[in-house]
Amino acid sequence: MAQSIKKLFSDSVVYGLSSIVGRFLNYLLVPLYTYKIAASTGGYGVVTNIYAYTALILVLLTFGMETTFFYFANREGGNPRRTFATALGAVGAVAALFVVVVMAFSAPITQAMGYAEHPDYVMTMAAVVAIDAFQAILFAWLRFEGRAWKFATLKLAFIVANIALNLFVFLVAPGIADHPWMSWYNPDNQVGYIFTVNLICTAAVTLGFVPELRIAARAGFDRHLLPSMLRYTWPLLLLGVVGVMNQVADKIIFRYLMPGTEGEVQLGIYGACVKIAMIMAMITQAFRYAYEPFVFGGGRDKESKPTQAAVMKYFVIFTLLAYLAVVCYMDVLRHIINPSYWEGLRTVPIVMMAEIFMGIYFNLSFWYKLTGETWWGAIMSAIGCVVLIAVNVVFVPKVGYMACAWGGFCGYGVCMLLSYFIGQRKNPVPYDVRRILFYFLLAICLAWIHGLIPDSSVVLRVAIGTLLLLVYAAVVVLRERELVAPIIKRLKR
Repeated sequence: MAQSIKKLFSDSVVYGLSSIVGRFLNYLLVPLYTYKIAASTGGYGVVTNIYAYTALILVLLTFGMETTFFYFANREGGNPRRTFATALGAVGAVAALFVVVVMAFSAPITQAMGYAEHPDYVMTMAAVVAIDAFQAILFAWLRFEGRAWKFATLKLAFIVANIALNLFVFLVAPGIADHPWMSWYNPDNQVGYIFTVNLICTAAVTLGFVPELRIAARAGFDRHLLPSMLRYTWPLLLLGVVGVMNQVADKIIFRYLMPGTEGEVQLGIYGACVKIAMIMAMITQAFRYAYEPFVFGGGRDKESKPTQAAVMKYFVIFTLLAYLAVVCYMDVLRHIINPSYWEGLRTVPIVMMAEIFMGIYFNLSFWYKLTGETWWGAIMSAIGCVVLIAVNVVFVPKVGYMACAWGGFCGYGVCMLLSYFIGQRKNPVPYDVRRILFYFLLAICLAWIHGLIPDSSVVLRVAIGTLLLLVYAAVVVLRERELVAPIIKRLKR
């Protein structure tokens, strides 16, 4: 089991290079956008809303084929390359059809979304999400092959190019706008340039997949395998839709619950502030990239359940450490965004805890993926989504974006609890629930103590926050000697 966990963690480090480091670099765009797009304009609210739509559409276009590919590629007697080619062909065809439909019906679509005056926003992001869906299967192949470094390189290449072009558009272009070759530049189209840069960089990354595209072309599409893959994947599609709705439904429906400029302004504030909370999403994403192939590859191993239980505990320990770090250093981290957005920082601890719930739910989800009962995931996620939407519908008109934060907290909390109790009846795993609850209680108490420190003394808040982090780390060291002992031995060497 120790070797399995060691392999999982080493892969997580590499995948985290593209996810965590990449997202950190991408954070450079948050101050850029918030300082260049004032909160009062609502422009960042438009960006938040459009990206929420693309997240939902991406799930529809991939329709669970990433997980389906891993399941069929690891089956005894399966042909991984042919499975890859089939998944890639299916997703590519659906993505291409989506772009054609959006182009054909652009007027009614943009009207319904509230962007009739800016159809270019919708058209550009439609192309982006179609390419992203196609690339999702290509990245899944790299994960299957264990080629974490190429995965990380391509992800980082996109981010570096995206940052560079955004810096040019927002910082360099305004100063040279009078040059003849800059006739394309319009200072009033800042939001549109964000989407255009995304399209350019996303399309360019596809060039890095030429070898993988050749593999798919040689393997060929298996029309006999596709029906079996579709039967397995359709519950995953439902699961994915309701799962992503738990992440973006609040940002999609917000403009309908609070229409007009005020709604865009509040959504922009909320969207900017939750970027700080996304450190938790980085950790869970890196964990997912490494853990999914790991579990499907070793799901029948006799050590699989003890390993899942151990990984769950360590996941909770490290995510709660990240939670505390953000809470304790909020006085420093808040400078990532323009002060005009700071009023929304109170949502960050709530959103981060919701992200931890989501990570636990993902960990718990393997009981129905390994048993093939994927429809359970769709049911539980749908219930969580209903809870989230209900909280938003009832409370957004009354308390604004705070309802979005609490809606995610409640929705993911319900999903997590349902998956645990049902999973323990269907396919029990010996999770150390008492210790996990202890770490939650410890982290919440330490965060509460930090909240009692007066806002007037930033130095004092940071100093005490550091002390509280050391307290948490000391407790972990004392109670988890089997985890920290190998690290201490290496340091002594």
